[in-house]
Amino acid sequence: MNKDALNERTEGESPDNGVAWTVQEEYARERIDKYITEAWEEDISRSQVQQWIEAGLVTVNGRKVKANYKLSPEDMISVTVPEPAAAELTPENIPLNVAYEDSDVIVVNKPRGMVVHPAAGHPSGTLVNALMYHCKDLSGINGEIRPGIVHRIDKDTSGLIMAAKNDASHNSLAAQLKAHSVTRRYLAVVQGNVAHDQGTVDAPIGRDPHDRKLYTVTEKNSKTAVTHFTVLERFGDCTLLQLQLETGRTHQIRVHMKFIGHPLVGDPVYGRSKGIFMEGGQALHAAVLGFVHPSTGEYLEFSAPLPGDMEELLARLRSR
Repeated sequence: MNKDALNERTEGESPDNGVAWTVQEEYARERIDKYITEAWEEDISRSQVQQWIEAGLVTVNGRKVKANYKLSPEDMISVTVPEPAAAELTPENIPLNVAYEDSDVIVVNKPRGMVVHPAAGHPSGTLVNALMYHCKDLSGINGEIRPGIVHRIDKDTSGLIMAAKNDASHNSLAAQLKAHSVTRRYLAVVQGNVAHDQGTVDAPIGRDPHDRKLYTVTEKNSKTAVTHFTVLERFGDCTLLQLQLETGRTHQIRVHMKFIGHPLVGDPVYGRSKGIFMEGGQALHAAVLGFVHPSTGEYLEFSAPLPGDMEELLARLRSR
């Protein structure tokens, strides 16, 4: 897709907020429901898009249209989808692997495959649904649909994530993230033999102009992104890395590793198979998380062991 966004969403904002595109020549005569379905950042059904259109949440050049409307070059498409009502967000008795918890903060080891918060296409079964059942008290700064959520990790990335139980704690943790003082170290298996024992990728990240669902290294409409890496083990055609985030852009590690020619093993979007596979997502695990406690001022650091799928992958690589 080469859909030119008029309004870039802020980093970390959910795709169920307002978004707009201007139509390029190559998409003339395409149905608007098909266009939006393919351009939407997350998986969404065409019937859902048609419901939005029927409800008047989609406009073209400021006017409501029908689902079979055929696009013209330079048409301005606008979609405004309200967040799900609070009543739709229900606590769910989903087991949590809790690394730490007190009255201010909870740290959870998220399994691969779990979405952090509800969004289009993922109304339930998320970390937020599980936290609501487990905690009963979560901060409300991010609104009713993302209670307690201070930061996110991708659905198909496993590992540590923190959530705030009150607004004061949320403000403190968010400020630490903004100041880049939170420790976030990942373990990843990447394709190829990384030549340097350690290094830094300092390359800005923004929307991919050829596919609005993806991110890429670009100077246009981008944000600073810095990732430090250290080689832990080499397997010839793969490398085990420790990566430390200085910034926290969407898909940052995945994009930076692709940029230097070493995409993550198992990454269904930015990677390539090359004969090495891992089911269920990319070989990326948030292994270490450290921050200053919002109330006590004490520095806390937690670690989570590699999940079974990555252990199995490493065992296969070592046994060849």
